[in-house]
Amino acid sequence: MPQKTDNFRPWLVLAAATGINLMLGIQYSWSVIKKALVTDWHWTHVEASLPYTFYTAMFALSSVAGGNLQDKYGPRLVASVAGLLLGGGLMACSLFTDPLAVMISYGAAGAGSGLSLATTVPTCMKCCPPGKRGLITGIVMGGAGIAPAYFSPLATWLLGRCGISTTFFLLGAGIFTVIIIMAQFLNIPAAGYRTAGAPAASGDAASTGRPDICWREMLKLPVFYKLWLAYFFMSSGGLMIIGHIATIATAQANWENGFYLVMLLAVFNTGGRITGGHLSDKFGRLPTLRAVFLVVAANLLLFATYTTPLLLSAGAALTGLCYGAGASLIALITAEYFGLKHLGANYGIILTSWGAAGVLGPILGGRAADLTGQYVAAYLVSAALLFLAFLLAFTIKPPAVKTKAPLKAEHKSI
Repeated sequence: MPQKTDNFRPWLVLAAATGINLMLGIQYSWSVIKKALVTDWHWTHVEASLPYTFYTAMFALSSVAGGNLQDKYGPRLVASVAGLLLGGGLMACSLFTDPLAVMISYGAAGAGSGLSLATTVPTCMKCCPPGKRGLITGIVMGGAGIAPAYFSPLATWLLGRCGISTTFFLLGAGIFTVIIIMAQFLNIPAAGYRTAGAPAASGDAASTGRPDICWREMLKLPVFYKLWLAYFFMSSGGLMIIGHIATIATAQANWENGFYLVMLLAVFNTGGRITGGHLSDKFGRLPTLRAVFLVVAANLLLFATYTTPLLLSAGAALTGLCYGAGASLIALITAEYFGLKHLGANYGIILTSWGAAGVLGPILGGRAADLTGQYVAAYLVSAALLFLAFLLAFTIKPPAVKTKAPLKAEHKSI
């Protein structure tokens, strides 16, 4: 619920939202857990990809509900429920060894993650200084990006000493505790709030001349579907690399320390979210987004040639940088094209594209590895999708502003 402006502390909301997102990055360390499932529990690559795939699907579905709920009931309650689902889902994974049971439990964790992200990002956008919206959004979303830098080595350490089941439980318990505490500091200010001395927000309806658009109206606009597809194409390639990078290191470079790549990817993912948002404040959202699509497409075309730890490190870093930048840019474009009033619901619906990509990307990579022992086919398909996103981005334009027709002058008879 909104609180009085004189009691509102935007920096505290930013810190709490970033703290919550630091816990969401557990998903990006799945490649480490996946590798253990294949080697220790003898799952196939596809079986080991299914929990991650279901996680992203549930993430997408819950982000729609989370956006609507936080618009209606406020971010504190929704984030608390999210902590219960995310932490509890991970702890539930510790009770099973069957792929289906683990998939369902990990899917509950995905639902909590979707509720969280659909709450933290819109909450901060509604109270940050408008001229710094790209930078602030990058910082908040960067929390989820940097998390694998510590979750990956922590998961590796726990897996080596405690086994898979105990690792799930301990990670879940820690995440539950942090999110529940941080959620209590989330709030939004009263309507019309502006940071002292800040100019009108570039994404606000008042400054752009575009009205706030609710999700029902957004779904009638062609630009929504173009944004959805562009994010879907980009995310599928990024999630394929993120979900398989530890296995890719073994397959292409015979390197068993692929968890270092997870950490490297996380660092650059975070840097990309901050840098992409900041650059878009200066050069525009769409030009920056088009550049991201083109660079990551070229990187995927070359990924099969990365056969040494050094080359794989460069490829993982570039993947993380572009993937993170694209995530921030899509959130910012959603706010600017459809307004802040209904941002929670609108952004939640946009995030379903990420969930759909989470189904395609990891399974595409797993299927290629199971059939051929390599990822070449998955790289080529993902690169083609990124090139389509690059072309599609040239057709994306803000929704047209509907203006009332001027009243015709009455002609008086003489």
